[in-house]
Amino acid sequence: MAVIAATLALGTILVGCGSQASSQGTKHSAALVTDGGGIDDKSFNQSAWEGLKSWGKSHDLKKGVNGYNYAQSSDDADFQPNINKLIKAKYATIFGIGYKLDNAISSAAKQNPKTNFAIIDSVVSGRKNVASVTFKTEQSSFLAGVAAAETTKTNKVGFVGGMQSDVIKTFEAGFKQGVKAVNPNIKVDVKYAGSFTKADVGQSLATAMFNNNEDVVYHAAGGTGAGVFTAAKNAAKSGKKVWVIGVDQDQKADGAYKGGNVTLASAVKKVGTAVKDLSNQAMKDKFPGGKTVTYDLKDNGVGLVNDNMSTKAWKAVQSYQQKIENGTIKVSPK
Repeated sequence: MAVIAATLALGTILVGCGSQASSQGTKHSAALVTDGGGIDDKSFNQSAWEGLKSWGKSHDLKKGVNGYNYAQSSDDADFQPNINKLIKAKYATIFGIGYKLDNAISSAAKQNPKTNFAIIDSVVSGRKNVASVTFKTEQSSFLAGVAAAETTKTNKVGFVGGMQSDVIKTFEAGFKQGVKAVNPNIKVDVKYAGSFTKADVGQSLATAMFNNNEDVVYHAAGGTGAGVFTAAKNAAKSGKKVWVIGVDQDQKADGAYKGGNVTLASAVKKVGTAVKDLSNQAMKDKFPGGKTVTYDLKDNGVGLVNDNMSTKAWKAVQSYQQKIENGTIKVSPK
């Protein structure tokens, strides 16, 4: 069923594959393959898709063959078929959104040396046509930790991760360092949902945290994080003062409920900016194949958005950001 769903999602890609190339004469085309989350996950994949759309529209391209598009994956088994369909449709640059696609991207790159491939949040070595894109998410997560530490009234905060991986561990590590930099006595409760797509598990984990008087919870869990917001809104409606720190995109809208908003801040990772940058480079025949491109606080590739922070907390965040950018503070990814 998952493969069928992926095929349907790609239906518009494969129509008229041959005729449009000659009639439009488009200089470049690009497409992306999502991980388990969709392009409306209000997080990682959505950011990537919005970046690709922005790139396409800025060059007067249309969604579809010879323009820009996406292939949605329901599970890991969809990765390779989705990539193969995009190759067959002759997209010039193909993005794998998320570390889980690294093997599929590496395999496809080996078999298709004339196609540009990019992997987000992982490094594929030994492939001259693969650009690896990484983010210093430990830096933005450190700032999330500062925000949490400056805001908590109970000296107990939480972290909800999606799946345990090297990438998500950088969020956890940075968050802990930021909290402890402000107050080493604050307790940080860490839980993993084992999935990026299970909002019910995220809600259950966060509810337990709020019931344990943890009043600020940072999530790095993709679609699972929607459940963290639900738990916070339910707690707020019952009279508790709790906060969520969002991830990847500004998630202020996700915290809104009748009577208030539970989003304290959002640790953004500008996947869309990376997708747009690399698509532009590919269009100019300057695609960074074989290289690792890293985005950090200094180049605005990651950051913390102030959604509902106090003036004091925001000033603290800005102070720590300056120290990270000038090298006074070095944040470890582990």
